[in-house]
Amino acid sequence: MTNRQDGLAQALDSEQRAVTWLYGRLDVARERARETLRTVYARGGSSGTTRQAMVEREVLASEQARRLAQLNAVERGLCFGRIDDASGEGTYIGRIGLRDEGHESVLIDWRAPAARPFYVATATDPGGLVRRRHLHLKDRQVVGIDDEVFDLEGMSEGDRRTLVGEAALLAALRRGRTGRMGDVVATIQTEQDRVIRSSLQGALVVQGGPGTGKTVAALHRAAYLLYTHRDTLERRGVLVVGPNPMFLRYIGQVLPALGETQVVMTTVGEMFPGVRAVAADRPATAVVKGDVRMAEVVAGALALRQRVPEGELVVELDGLRLRVPHETCARLRERARAVRLPHNMARKLYVTEMLKELARAEARALEESLHIEELDVDEPELTEPLDLEGDLDELDLELASGRLWGEPEVRRAVDGLWPELTPQRLVSELLSSPETLWSVAPPGLDWQELVRPAGAEWTDGDVPLLDEAAELLGEDDSARRVRARLSGEEQAEQELYAREVLVTTGVAEAGVFDRADVLAERHADDGVGLTTADRAVADRTWAYGHVIVDEAQELSPMAWRMIMRRVPAKSLTVVGDLAQTGSAAGARTWGEVLDPHLAGRWRVERLLVNYRTPVEIMRVAADVLRAYSPGQEPPESVREGEAEPRAVRLPVSGLPELVERELAAVAGGSGEGRVGVVTPDARHAEVARLFPRGDLDAPVVVLTVGQAKGLEFDAVVVVDPAGILEQSPMGGQDLYVAVTRATRRLTVVHEGELPPVLSRLT
Repeated sequence: MTNRQDGLAQALDSEQRAVTWLYGRLDVARERARETLRTVYARGGSSGTTRQAMVEREVLASEQARRLAQLNAVERGLCFGRIDDASGEGTYIGRIGLRDEGHESVLIDWRAPAARPFYVATATDPGGLVRRRHLHLKDRQVVGIDDEVFDLEGMSEGDRRTLVGEAALLAALRRGRTGRMGDVVATIQTEQDRVIRSSLQGALVVQGGPGTGKTVAALHRAAYLLYTHRDTLERRGVLVVGPNPMFLRYIGQVLPALGETQVVMTTVGEMFPGVRAVAADRPATAVVKGDVRMAEVVAGALALRQRVPEGELVVELDGLRLRVPHETCARLRERARAVRLPHNMARKLYVTEMLKELARAEARALEESLHIEELDVDEPELTEPLDLEGDLDELDLELASGRLWGEPEVRRAVDGLWPELTPQRLVSELLSSPETLWSVAPPGLDWQELVRPAGAEWTDGDVPLLDEAAELLGEDDSARRVRARLSGEEQAEQELYAREVLVTTGVAEAGVFDRADVLAERHADDGVGLTTADRAVADRTWAYGHVIVDEAQELSPMAWRMIMRRVPAKSLTVVGDLAQTGSAAGARTWGEVLDPHLAGRWRVERLLVNYRTPVEIMRVAADVLRAYSPGQEPPESVREGEAEPRAVRLPVSGLPELVERELAAVAGGSGEGRVGVVTPDARHAEVARLFPRGDLDAPVVVLTVGQAKGLEFDAVVVVDPAGILEQSPMGGQDLYVAVTRATRRLTVVHEGELPPVLSRLT
C-alpha cells in the first residue's frame, strides 16, 4: 500500500469512528423524542382532565413531534465537515447541533456562528484555521474525504500524513443530477455565505446569472434565518415563492434536509386560497394584467357594483309599494363609502341603514293604505291621517328591519344595490364584460386585451387581480370578532399555562421551544394541531416574517403588490437574473419593481461565479446574451466541460435515439444522470408524446422554457431554437435560459436553418 493509500485508510477509519459516534447521539435524541411522545399519548384524555393538563399534553406532543421530524430529516449527511485550528482542536460541522451527555457541543449546526469559519476561510485569510476537511457520506458510511490546508506548518505530523482528496465543490459538480436539487451545505462558497448570513431587515436582492447558486443560497438563507431569528419567525413563518410547481418539486427536499420543515412554498398562481391557476396568458395580455393600473380597474369595477337606482327604489311587498327616494339611496351609498371599510364589511352598515329606510317606507305605505280605507267608510271622525312612521322608535325599526330582511323581494332589491361579492365573481364578471372594462380602464391601458369568455379558467395573471379584489372586498368578520373578544381571557390563561409547561417540563431548557405566546396561540380552539405553515397557507391575509421570491424577474408589478401584502415588515430575499426575464410583464430593472414598495430599503449582492455551466456552453450563452440583452454580463465559469456543445439538424421524430445517446453519455455505468429536453411552448405536447415518462425523477423530462427555469440537468437537448426565439417578445432571453440548463452536455436540434446567434455551434 502506498503512503497516500495508507493515509487515506487511516483518515477514513478515524472519521468513521467519529461519525458513528455522532449518529449514536442522533439515535439517542430520536429515542428520547419518541419516548416522550409515547408517554404523552399514553396519558390519553378524560372529561376530568384539567385544562392545564390538556395544554401540557398538547405542548409536549406538538414540540416533540416537531423535534422528531427534524431529527429524521437530517439522517442523510448528518455530519459533513470538520475544522481544525492552530491548537489542534477539531470541530465537527453538521446539519443540526448535537450535545453529549454532559451537554457539551459535539456537532455544530452549520448556521451557528462557530461554524462560519468552515465557509469563509480562504488561503489569504484562514481565520485561525489550519485545515478544513469535507466528509462525504453514503448512508452512515464515510466514503470520501477532501482536505484544504491553510497552514501546513501548524499541523501535526500525524495529520499531515492523512491529508487527502480534491476540492469538495468540484467533486460535487461532477456527480450526476438526481432530478431534485440537493443542498450545498457542505460546499457553500464565500460569496454565497454573504447572502445566507445577511441581516433579516429590509430586502436583499441576489442578482446572479445561470449556475451561480443563487437559488440554493436563498434556501439556505431561509434555514439560517429560521435558526438565527427563531423567536421572530416561528410565529409568522417564511414564504418561498417559486416560478412554477415543477420548480417547487425540484427544490422541495432542500429545507427538510437542513432541518427546517415549517416553510410554506408556493407559486404566484397558487397564492390565492381555493384557486390554482394553470393556464397562461398571451404575452400582450400578461403585460396589461401585470400593469399596476389594473388596481384602478378592479377598484372601478367594484365602485360600479355600489349602485344607486335611476329613480326611487320600489319594492313590492304584500300588496304594498315600499318607496325609498333616489336622494336617500345616494346618501346611504356615500355614507357606507365614507367609513372606508372594505366593500363586504361596509355592506353591513349599508344593509342596516337601508332596511331602516324600507321599514319607514313600509310604515308610510301602510299609513297611506289605511288612510284610504278610512276615507271610504265616510266617518269624518276617523279621517285624520295616521303617523305610523313617526311613531317608530329604534326598537321598532330594528324589529321591522329583521322581519324585512327575511323577505326575498327585499334581499333582491338590496343585493342589487350593494351586493355581497367574492373576488372570483368580481374579477370573472369584470374580464367577461367589455362594457365594464371600457368604462373603468384608465387612458392608455389596452383593456381589449383583457376581454375573455365567461367561465374561462384562471391564469397566473388573474391571481394578483383576485388578491386585489379580496383587499377591496374584505369579509363581514363580525362573528369572528365576537369570538375573539370572548376568547381573550382564555388566550391569556392558555399563555400562562403554556409558560408553566415550558418551565416544569424542561422543554425551554432543552432549547426545543421557548415562546409561551406562540404555544398558546397554536393550541387555541381554532388551531389545535396546526403548524405555522398549516395555518399560513390557508389564510390569504397571513403576514409572514420573511419572504423569498425566486426567479423574481418574472413577477409583474401587480404580482409585487400581492407579495408585499404578505410581508408587512418588508423583509425579503429577492432572487433572480434580469438577463433571464422571460415574461413580457417582468422586470427590466430591480428599481422599477422594488422602489414603489421599498425605496431606500433594498440592497444588492451579486453572484459572479458560475459553478454549474461549463466554459464551452457559456460561450454559446454569451453570444445569445450579447444579442438580446447587451447590457448584461454573463457570470464567469470556473470549469471546463467534457464535450463541445453542438447543433444537429434532425426531425422531431428522431429525438428519442439522440436523447438515448445523450443519456448513455452522462449516466455511464452508474445509472445516475438526467437529460432535459427543452422546447417552445407550442411544441411541448408534440415532443412529450415521444417520451413515456416526464416527471423530474425520470431519466428524461420534456419541459417548456418556463418550466425549465431554475432547473439543471447533466445534458440538455434544446429543440427548435427558432421557435423559442419567436414565441414571445422575450424569446432571446428564453433561449439564454434554455442553453444554460446543462452541467455537462448541450445539443441544439433544429429542422430549418439554425438561428445566426447560435452560429458558434458545429
